[in-house]
Amino acid sequence: MKNFLLIVLSFLYSNFFFGQYSLIEHNGETREYIYYEPENLPQGAPLVFVMHGYSGDASGIENYSNMNSIADEKGFAVCYPRGTQDNDGNRFWNVGYDFHPDETVDDVSFLVQLANYLQQAHNLSSENTFATGMSNGGEMCYMLACEASVTFKAVVSVAGMMLQDIMNTCNPENLIPIFEIHGTSDSVNFYDGDPSSSGGWGAYPSIPETIDYWSNLNNCSSFTTENLPNPNSNDGSYVVKERHYDSDNGNEIWLYKVVGGGHDWPGAEGNMDINTSLEAWLFFELSMNNSLSSNNIESTNNIKLFPNPTNSKVTLSSNKQYEIDVYDLLGNKVMELTGNTINMSYLSSATYIIKAFDKIGQKQLSYKVIKK
Repeated sequence: MKNFLLIVLSFLYSNFFFGQYSLIEHNGETREYIYYEPENLPQGAPLVFVMHGYSGDASGIENYSNMNSIADEKGFAVCYPRGTQDNDGNRFWNVGYDFHPDETVDDVSFLVQLANYLQQAHNLSSENTFATGMSNGGEMCYMLACEASVTFKAVVSVAGMMLQDIMNTCNPENLIPIFEIHGTSDSVNFYDGDPSSSGGWGAYPSIPETIDYWSNLNNCSSFTTENLPNPNSNDGSYVVKERHYDSDNGNEIWLYKVVGGGHDWPGAEGNMDINTSLEAWLFFELSMNNSLSSNNIESTNNIKLFPNPTNSKVTLSSNKQYEIDVYDLLGNKVMELTGNTINMSYLSSATYIIKAFDKIGQKQLSYKVIKK
């Protein structure tokens, strides 16, 4: 009786406090997921998948990542899919671990089917679906980048790695932007790689080698590195941003190297200098707006922002008055005004995101501008 009550309480807790599981049939098997949608979400909104790690669960990553609060603020839907259970009763994504030689579940096909279903059932964008995940969920992101790039338009892996077997057979139909956030002191997925599979997962290259693989695949010709602000000096870590860009297709490949960081989701645990869920969304947003590696900015209705780059002012080529917000690449709002000329002379030299909202036409324009 006691065990029965614990099971009932566990079910109620996971479904009431963290979200209701929904069911979908895939390849003759019933699969589960949690879907979250902010109130008054407009039609055509983006969709973000957030995947749990090995032995984790959908309700756990929903709580851990706190992605729902970012969705409320930024306006997108979230799906937390649930992996199947292996012989040890642990939920997982089938990326080909050494100890899963007989697992046959096709999670790539499942996630593609689920994405297509949610897009149609909830009137979401068919063009702007993205994926992020922790550990095993991050590894699944690399599989999606290799095998489902028509459906998923950018991925962010958090504390994940790319198994050598996946890299050896990767043949994406489309190349998409890739972003990895990884601690140098990760004791589960080693930052320096594990070519001999000493950890038991399978052989995999180092995180820098994985990033270089995607950078070379996209023909990125430029590279920059910078230390991000370290507002929390008590967490024993800091973040170095490495950016590969100037590719033929406009894609960028990013790495947030969390120096001293462990196997966690920064902002929820470990490093507290960044909010991983926000960083993931901002990367998706840049990808969605075609703002990665785009210096010649022009909106779909031919309203230009010029000059770009600039060392002082930039102007929208329109007679309308816009409400304008200026953000740095960390998502911090650094300026707001009404008009169509922005004086950036007092801002530091960096890249900024400018969002201009036209109340009359109910349109939001997004631009990336470089301040010299």
